[in-house]
Amino acid sequence: MTAISSPESTVVRPVAVSHRIVFGIAAPMTLAHLSTPLLGLVDTTVIGQIGDAALIGAVALSAVLFDFLFWGFGFLRMGTAGLTAQALGAGDKLEQRAVFLRALVMAAVLGLALIALHGLIATVAFPFFEASPAVTDAARLYFAIRIWSAPFAFGNYAVLGWLIGMGRTTTGLFLQIGINIVNILLCVLFTLGMGWGVAGTAWATLLAETGGVLVGVVVVALHFGGEFGVPRALVFDRAKFIRMAAVNRDIMVRTVALLAAFVFFSREGAKAGDTTLAANAILNNFFLIGGYFLDGIATAAEQLCGRSIGANNRPSFEAAVRYSVFWSLVLAVAMSLLLFAAGGAFIDFMTTSAPVREEARLFLPFAAVTPLAGALAFTFDGVYVGATWNSAMRNLMLVALACFFAVWWLLQSWGNTGLWIALVSFLVARGASQAIAYFRLMPKAFGG
Repeated sequence: MTAISSPESTVVRPVAVSHRIVFGIAAPMTLAHLSTPLLGLVDTTVIGQIGDAALIGAVALSAVLFDFLFWGFGFLRMGTAGLTAQALGAGDKLEQRAVFLRALVMAAVLGLALIALHGLIATVAFPFFEASPAVTDAARLYFAIRIWSAPFAFGNYAVLGWLIGMGRTTTGLFLQIGINIVNILLCVLFTLGMGWGVAGTAWATLLAETGGVLVGVVVVALHFGGEFGVPRALVFDRAKFIRMAAVNRDIMVRTVALLAAFVFFSREGAKAGDTTLAANAILNNFFLIGGYFLDGIATAAEQLCGRSIGANNRPSFEAAVRYSVFWSLVLAVAMSLLLFAAGGAFIDFMTTSAPVREEARLFLPFAAVTPLAGALAFTFDGVYVGATWNSAMRNLMLVALACFFAVWWLLQSWGNTGLWIALVSFLVARGASQAIAYFRLMPKAFGG
């Protein structure tokens, strides 16, 4: 066991790991992850009741922009989860509090920086979309309001990451559901009841995320008896802040590389024509849905592996990896089989265009294997985040991205087929490289 230096440390107990424990963490977080896209979806649905196509397009366009901006800062959730789980495993209650407060400070600084840069972001982003003047004007209004939610959205990442690290995933689920319920109610009130239009949807999301982080901070404080009681010097400890910044920096590079692959995939699909672009968009949704389910298992791996590292418990760490990989593969096989069997029906449900249906069916086999191709990548992302092997995860992601571009370059004459093969190769390369590196990194983590 590791030596415990904090005055609030407790005796480290063995980390329990079993199939039931993995699913107990994964199930609520799967639902929480699935609720994440609902903020933009709710805004689009409510504004759609007005019947103005420009407003619908504006909210949809803005939702894409915020998904891109905010997802890029998702490292706050992952980094906080890993560091919190390690403090939990070490029995260090004071550090558990300090990690949370450092994450909130970082969330506030990054959120305020994004607000300060919002004018530049708008100047670059909206011309890129090349939307109509009516859509662009409404989207700019939505953006100018909702951008003020950045510190609160990032604060919610910190809260959710801390709850995951502490194994309180059901509480995290309820907080996410609460944010969405408040958003729905306020969106209907402001947009339809008070006639605020697109501004109403933006204000609803801003207030929902603000309320969410305030409730989240109270929940965390109550966990510690109503107060944090962390010395200022510990919260702003230079070495610990540098470590958190390094962890988050590496995860951010990893996330940007991941986004680069999918942005390139979308761009090349668009160059192939509207039909191919639409077909790829439909099929990409199949991969994203599968990814949300696999993310639940990855979350379980984050918490259990981080806790095991903190407790210096190698058997528990290995068991967490073993069970997580097993269930990730089981879910991936089930999802792939479902897509092979029912993918055609899903395609018909999502579009009435005969050419798009035909094109989507042609490439359905590639989309159907993406859950299986990405299963190890999702799981080992969780393992690496929990163990804070973030520089290795960053480097392996860059290697996989290079593989993606290399395969695409070699097969670009194959058109969309080559593009899909490159994407599947990217997923396989990520998982395989992380699995291989795991056997080198794991013994070192436990002094072996």
